[in-house]
Amino acid sequence: MARTKFKKRHRLSRKEAKSLREQFFSSTGFYPVVSDDSIDIAETDKYTVILSGDEIMGFFMDDRLFPTVRCLFRACPEKRYVTIDMGAVGFVAGGADVMAPGIVDADRTIKEGDIVWVRDERNKRPIAVGIALRSGDAMLTDRKGKAVKNVHHVGDDIWNFG
Repeated sequence: MARTKFKKRHRLSRKEAKSLREQFFSSTGFYPVVSDDSIDIAETDKYTVILSGDEIMGFFMDDRLFPTVRCLFRACPEKRYVTIDMGAVGFVAGGADVMAPGIVDADRTIKEGDIVWVRDERNKRPIAVGIALRSGDAMLTDRKGKAVKNVHHVGDDIWNFG
């Protein structure tokens, strides 16, 4: 998406923006933008994106609203995190799914199918967004298989757009 132009972009009304913030909260567990921010919705070749100013805060994939890694930097959510060891960071930042053996901590309230964010063990900074393939408890006890499907990560098209 780097250097991609928006096909359509329009400003949401206050009522639409409030509804979108509520939708974002119900799918992610946090509010991506403050109420005073103006919110735009735009179309690209691949995605429908949510913008605050010129920063992409979220995107739709399969009719689900996902936060971006940049949004996570801004919002600093305290729930739905999966912490991975430093050895797994390069793989996940490159687009790999999160494997159970690399998980060192996770929010125990995560349910299978939840939108989650992946952070590194040392700095606790977000590096990816994904879909939980098992519960938070199972992520901490299982030692085999995939635990999170990676849908957006540092260095991908959405990241480079911002």
